[in-house]
Formats: sequence, structure tokens, C-alpha cells
Amino acid sequence: MSRMEDEEIRRRKIEEALEVKSLRRIISAYLNYPEAAEEDFRRYETYFRRLPPSHKALLSHLPSKFQKLRWCVSQNSYFIFEMLKAFDPPLDMSQDIDIISEQFVENVSDNHPFSGERNPFPCQCESSSGQMSSLKADELRFEEGGNAVDGSPKAEPVYEEKKTEPLVESNTGNCSIGLAFDKKVCVSSPDWLDPALQLHVPLVDVDKVRCIIRNIVRDWASEGQIERDQCYKPILEELERLFPDRAKGSPPACLVPGAGLGRLALEISCLGFISQGNEFSYYMMICSSFILNHTQTAEEWTIYPWVHSNCNSLSDSDQLRPVSVPDIHPASAGIAEGFSMCGGDFVEVYNDPSQVGVWDAVVTCFFIDTAHNVVEYIEIISRVLKDGGVWINLGPLLYHFADMYNQEDDMSIELSLEDVKRVASHYGFQIEKESTIETTYTTNSKSMMQNRYFAAFWTMRKKPLATTEQSIG
Repeated sequence: MSRMEDEEIRRRKIEEALEVKSLRRIISAYLNYPEAAEEDFRRYETYFRRLPPSHKALLSHLPSKFQKLRWCVSQNSYFIFEMLKAFDPPLDMSQDIDIISEQFVENVSDNHPFSGERNPFPCQCESSSGQMSSLKADELRFEEGGNAVDGSPKAEPVYEEKKTEPLVESNTGNCSIGLAFDKKVCVSSPDWLDPALQLHVPLVDVDKVRCIIRNIVRDWASEGQIERDQCYKPILEELERLFPDRAKGSPPACLVPGAGLGRLALEISCLGFISQGNEFSYYMMICSSFILNHTQTAEEWTIYPWVHSNCNSLSDSDQLRPVSVPDIHPASAGIAEGFSMCGGDFVEVYNDPSQVGVWDAVVTCFFIDTAHNVVEYIEIISRVLKDGGVWINLGPLLYHFADMYNQEDDMSIELSLEDVKRVASHYGFQIEKESTIETTYTTNSKSMMQNRYFAAFWTMRKKPLATTEQSIG
């Protein structure tokens, strides 16, 4: 074996070790959820004890409320642990990760899919005090992402079950990933949940777990129907309008980048499309896999998503209210053949030559502003669409990396809506329909604070190549 081959083998081992370390960090964030909540509750109790006796008498119900909060968190923790037990990691989680050297991490960090800190969620994940938590100095610098440890754009099957035949599989594009609706959840804890394998994680990671719980409400609870009607319904109605004859012949193929917990991709499948959701975040993928693959009945689980903030509550009962999930049984929803979820970075996966001209439609909902370079996103969306294909978008331009300071290797290209449309025109898109839609995102409907977006909603059609070249020239 040559020295070059030896170095390549070593590099691949370290790449996989980096992914294992990153996935352990994400799992650790889930497992540290109850401990972080307990720290909040102890702080509440400390503050209460500092009150003068007369004030304690006025607020004598608070110790009881703190105990109720603990119980609610225990129910959320039960859901989380069952979810983790059902998760089938795509990597050997018991492998040695001590082979990672700081020097090597620095050398590969630019190309590694987990390098850098990324917030995959458009909602702001607040701590119980209402303040954004900050990164700790010793925080590891990597993130959840694609599964291909050799750097290839092809995504490994993150949702495929080993012991069951997939009910549906994708026959579109480069990601062949089936969803197996297995009704069995692990009885015992897998070895990779051993506490000895867990990492210390900063509070910002646990805040992402809390944000996931809020996203569950948006996608998979009756309480989230209002937001789904605001965001998903216009998209679904537009797809129905644009593809009225989809039941005849081969069904059209629709890609949903930034699919989150999978509800929009599932709803598109139920309309008769070959629907593929793409998601980068392991926080999201672990949860969506559990809901899609392991749900036995509608409203099987009860969570308490609003217990982590005492701010802007109309009443304690509102803060402590339960939410049943999922509102539907995914396997019985009427999905069409070809429904799949593909794990990996959008640019890494869909910039592959095999994806050129594959899709009849691309749907982006609260997605394009997650880009480091939104121009690159638009270019890839154009490339993967067939001539005459449509791009339906709904969302703001929050630009998730806009506040990344002192990150020399990072970038954030932040364009106005006018510039975004101009770039889209350059890549062959012609606007057929556009409007503004007022909506919220993972908002507590009973909170005194309601953050609203005036989201851009458009349908663009990719002009045939000859027409595009003439217009650019």
C-alpha cells in the first residue's frame, strides 16, 4: 500500500470519527434536555426563596407550578428517549473517536459536512429567561449534516429500516431512501445510548431540542393547523393548479429541500406526486424518522411544548397545556408511491450531475434564507428542474448566517427580495405568480407575543434552455 493510499484511509477514518462525534453531540443534547430544564427550575425556586414573606404569600401557588413543570418535562423526556431508542444510526456509534487530532480537524474543517456552527431552524430558540443563549468557549465546532463520509454527494439512507421492507421508495434522483413504517419501537436501550459515550454540550444545543419540540407542534399537531394553513396550504393549492392531470401517466416528481419534520413533503405525496424531502439537520431527521416510521396511531404521544418560557403567558394553564401528536397517522395518510426523505446538505446532494433536469417541481418553504450563498441555492434549483418545471417558494429572507461574526472561513450573502428575483431571472426563471403572505413560525398561539413574517410567495417557471440563453445574451 502506498503512502498516499494510507493517508486516504486515515483521512476517511477521521472523517467518520468526526461524524460520530457530531452525532454523539446531537444525541447528548437530546439526553441533556431534562437536566437543563432542571437547572431552570432550581433557579426559579431560588428566586422564590429570596422573596420577602409577604410576596411569597401572594405567590404561594408557584412551588406547585414548578413541580408541574417538572412533570411536563418528564413527559417530554419520555417521548425523546423513545424516539432515540427507535433511531438507527447510520454509523458505528461505539467506535473510537480519540483518533481525531486538533491539527487534522483544522485541515479538514472547511470541507467537512459538520464543520462550522449552523442553526437549522428559522425560529429563535429562547432559554426560559427569554434570552438567547450564547455558545460556550469550549464548544466543539461542527454540525449535523450529510452522511457520506467519503465526501461524495450521495446521501446514505437515514430513514431506511433494516428489518422491514420499505412501504415506499424513491425512484427519483440520486437518493434512494425508503420509509419503512415499522410499528415496533425498541424495548431496550441500544448500546450507543450508554452514558459513557455522551458528551458535555452547551446550552445552545439543548435549545435546539426545545425548538424541535415546537416544530413538532407546527408540523404534527392540530394546534399547528393554523400555521400549516398559512404556509403549506397555498403551496399545495398551487401544485394542484399547476398539475391538474397528475393522476394520468407517470406522476410528477417534486423536491422539497429543507423538509424539516416532513409534513409538507408528506402532504405533497398525498396529492399524487413522487415527493422527496431533503433535510440537513440530524435534530430534525431523528424526530421526523420517529414520527413517520414508528407512529402506530394518531395522537399517540403527548408533549408539553410551551413549558420552557415563563414570558408572555396569559395563564399558567396555557403554559402547561398538553399537545397530542401526531394529528394523523402518517402511514394511513394516503401517500403516493415514491415518497422518501433524503438526508444531507442540499448543495452537496443536489449539485451532483445525476440530479440535472430530474424534477418537475421544487418547493421551498422557509428555506432559501438558510443558505450561506443564496445565489448557489437558486442556481442548483434551476439545474435540477426540467425545462418548464416550476419553483414554488414561500418564506422570508431572515438569512441565518447574517450574525456570524469573526468567522473568517464562513460567509453570508444577504440579498434583497428584488435581487433574489433578479438572480432567479438570470438562471432562467420567469415569475408567473407572486404575492405576500402573513404568517408565523412555531409560534405559541396563546402567547402575548406573536412574531409575524410577511413572507414572499411565488411561482416561477424555468424557461427552456434556448429561450434562457437568448434572454441572457
